[in-house]
Amino acid sequence: MTATTPGKVLCIHPDDDMLVALVDLHTGETVEWAQQPLTIRTAVQRKHKVARRDCAQGDILKLYGTPVGKATQPIGAGCAVTTDNLEHYAPVPVVGAGQPPPVWTAPDVTRWQQATFQGVMRADGRVGTANHWLIFPLVFCENRNVEQLRDALVRPLGYGQDEDLADFTRSLLGGVTSNAPATARPFPNVDGVRIITHQGGCGGTRADARSLCRILAAYADHPNVAGVTVFSLGCQNAQVDMFKAALAEQNPHFDKPCLVYEQQEWEGGEAAMMKTVVQDTLQQLAIANEAVRQPVPLSHLRIGVKCGGSDGFSGITANPVLGLVSDRLVALGGGSILSEFPELCGVESSLMARCVHAPDRQRFADLMQDFETRAHAVGTTFADNPSPGNIRDGLITDAMKSAGAARKGGSSPIVAVLDYGEVARQPGLSLLCTPGNDVESVTALVSAGANVVLFTTGLGTPTGNPIAPVVKVSSNTDVATRLSELIDFDCGSILQGAKPEALADGLMEHIIAFASGQQITQADRLGQHDFIFWRRDISL
Repeated sequence: MTATTPGKVLCIHPDDDMLVALVDLHTGETVEWAQQPLTIRTAVQRKHKVARRDCAQGDILKLYGTPVGKATQPIGAGCAVTTDNLEHYAPVPVVGAGQPPPVWTAPDVTRWQQATFQGVMRADGRVGTANHWLIFPLVFCENRNVEQLRDALVRPLGYGQDEDLADFTRSLLGGVTSNAPATARPFPNVDGVRIITHQGGCGGTRADARSLCRILAAYADHPNVAGVTVFSLGCQNAQVDMFKAALAEQNPHFDKPCLVYEQQEWEGGEAAMMKTVVQDTLQQLAIANEAVRQPVPLSHLRIGVKCGGSDGFSGITANPVLGLVSDRLVALGGGSILSEFPELCGVESSLMARCVHAPDRQRFADLMQDFETRAHAVGTTFADNPSPGNIRDGLITDAMKSAGAARKGGSSPIVAVLDYGEVARQPGLSLLCTPGNDVESVTALVSAGANVVLFTTGLGTPTGNPIAPVVKVSSNTDVATRLSELIDFDCGSILQGAKPEALADGLMEHIIAFASGQQITQADRLGQHDFIFWRRDISL
């Protein structure tokens, strides 16, 4: 990255056909890049792009040194590049035969070699960054019972939010607010009682039911989870036996408490069942409370890297910082998972060149092709991925968005390519096939084994997860200030000259604090615990 005329424009790569506007550029003013003046011929909004050269209709324009769009009409040097004159273009990926394995120079991690975090050690040697009790249904019909159990446990056990909006409502109506002191937590070593609700488990295909059971089994087996309470109706597609089979496949030696209640088989009615559920869960919470955090090396961290509500600065500031963190953790023996396949469109060849194993190159290409084929079948394409907010704030083609999004994965070799619902079982960087949808992607990152998720945003988003901390990293200081209740770490100072390496050091320190339970993410503070699994088939 080479900055030019600080405060005005930025040149990301020497081969780029566009500059990034760091401020609003006005018609007639002159900016400089590489000691060359450029007169602005049409107004260019902050975060958007201005052409460095005259471009003819049909020209392929580069950003980040990679093709990101095709000119639909002539674009003069100094003119704004917009959806009116540029359309999505991505080169066709080529799976190279006999390609040599990637060569990687790992970063110097001397500073972090002896660092530790306070983790929760499980019997099989895996390490959690939290110790949660998890409650979920196998079918949407049981969502109410899940919510009943949450109401019966969360606030009485001292896990409620600091500010109760219901108290505010009562104050507006002239009522008396509770103002009760926070309940002392009887199970201080249990970080939370968390729930999952969803709209799956029946009415769709058996394939979707199996996929849901695999995801739920992965959550039950996750090192951040001490045990689970599971509700089943009885007649649904996602049968208890299907879930147990998924659990055995996930971990043949699964040994955590797994309390399962099937309502249609229960004698005595729902009220009696729910009282039994509360009693049983409290007994198991007392056992879960015996877990004590202990110092463990950073090699036990498994991060998922994700972006959402991205803007024209995401690929310049926050995403490269995540890439640096990812490389450091890989060098330390930890793991990193890069998801969102629609947002890797156009950079497939560079990612395939980083695959350690030749079959993974082909699998990545096949998963991308299958994904786009499914998109075509419902009348859309990857080109439709950028949201109105992305486009408004500078990401006007999917390839442009992808070129910046891929930087979250750093430069380390790719050790595995995974489909949705599969688990990253080895250290190093893995690719995980997910949609760009924020919650569907984070849901899969955690099921794949991420015990911390790093989530960059340029526009702001509240996304969280029931069992893993989701650390929100902003691309610009404006959103970090304006939406401070959503943001955990700001990378906007890079636009004023701060070094990405220094920001990566700071983010590493924050990750250690979150992983140790010493600091709470803003998503957890808000009680934002989202779960959506990717239903690939239709409802029947």
